[in-house]
Amino acid sequence: MKEFGKTVCKIAIPVTLQSMLQSSFSIVDQLMIGQLGENSIAAVGLSGNFSLIFSVIMGAIGTVAGIIIAQFIGAKDEKEAWRGFTVSTIFGSLVAGIFMFASLLFASRILGLYTEDSNTILAGVPYFRIVAFTFIPMAISTIVATWLRCNDHATIPLVASFVAVICNTGLNYIFIFGKLGVAPLGVKGAGYATVVSQITNLCLMIIGLCFYLRKEHKRILLSVRLQKISIGEYLAMLTPLLISEFLWSLGQNINSAVFGHIGTDSLAAYMLTTPIQGLFVGALSGLSAAAGVIIGKHLGKKDFDAAYGDSRKLLWLGLAGAVILSVVLFLLAGFYVTHYQVDDFVKETAKYLLFVFSVYAPVKVLNMILGGGIIRSGGDTKIIMIIDIIGTWLVGIPLCLLTAYVLGFSVVPVYAIFSFEEVVRLVITLIVFRRKSWMHSIS
Repeated sequence: MKEFGKTVCKIAIPVTLQSMLQSSFSIVDQLMIGQLGENSIAAVGLSGNFSLIFSVIMGAIGTVAGIIIAQFIGAKDEKEAWRGFTVSTIFGSLVAGIFMFASLLFASRILGLYTEDSNTILAGVPYFRIVAFTFIPMAISTIVATWLRCNDHATIPLVASFVAVICNTGLNYIFIFGKLGVAPLGVKGAGYATVVSQITNLCLMIIGLCFYLRKEHKRILLSVRLQKISIGEYLAMLTPLLISEFLWSLGQNINSAVFGHIGTDSLAAYMLTTPIQGLFVGALSGLSAAAGVIIGKHLGKKDFDAAYGDSRKLLWLGLAGAVILSVVLFLLAGFYVTHYQVDDFVKETAKYLLFVFSVYAPVKVLNMILGGGIIRSGGDTKIIMIIDIIGTWLVGIPLCLLTAYVLGFSVVPVYAIFSFEEVVRLVITLIVFRRKSWMHSIS
């Protein structure tokens, strides 16, 4: 138990701090942009929705990289782990290039899918085109961070992220409001700050990787030829994750589009809640990352009893932490929204959206640990795809469309009802977990 706790802390604490750090500064950024009005908030939020699609696809690629790296490190086959790193880096960079060119060429059309408000689109297009240049640095950083965490060096991504978010926040203040002799750039300034901070993050991550290699007296073994598993098996793990993550993010985009059609004020209220939601989930995301590494290494060694036992411990830790944070969030929701320079209707709506989120948050956290860490660590990603499709497309999206367009509900009850899909997802995932059919060794 002592060794388990030490391992969890070594991975979970840096990942948690990194996620909370990024979310905290996202809140600061949102507060800065919030001073520019509802259209600016909505514009940046909608641009972020398209970036979300890229982020979850990169998350899928990073997950497969983590499965391969963790299992082969557990099996003491570092050469194959490096091959998984190389293949994932190349594939992630190609995907990032596609998203970058799509953002540069079709910015207004993409934003037009979410809202009909021409002022919001006009404000969002310049920002959207600027942040397109963050995709490739983000892709490479994701895979490098995965390698470091699987090798028990999660502190390096934490330090890189800390410096990057400080850079982002400082540059936001300078560029948005025109400080230190710089002309005020508004939403464009936020875009420039984001690009610089992502490049900074990548540079620091690479420096950290070199530091780790030198300290451990190791070297990079780059090769695109996987030997213990085939490219077909790699794609068989990746494809279901890409499909499920893409469909999930597409579902999130549809939800935002529905909120946008309910009204710009409703959309702005929802966007105000996203940083605090990210902060909440980030506070416990370290347990999901720890699950992927710890359980993956157990499976690589074919120690299935330890894998299942440690999985149960991680779930109880996640549930306890989520309940405590939910109570705190419920009590502080009203205080949070008072810091935005928006209409009272937007503030009140955002507060009630946070109330709803705090109720569902423990369920979301358990889904994150189970689906995002434990079950995926065995490499059978098809079952996760099926669960995600059922939750998002057979339950969540139909409820969202029904309540908004047929029943004509406002944004708060729409959000409360479609979020029930998290409960459906958890029930199915727990059944899969208890059957232990997910425990595989790919090594």
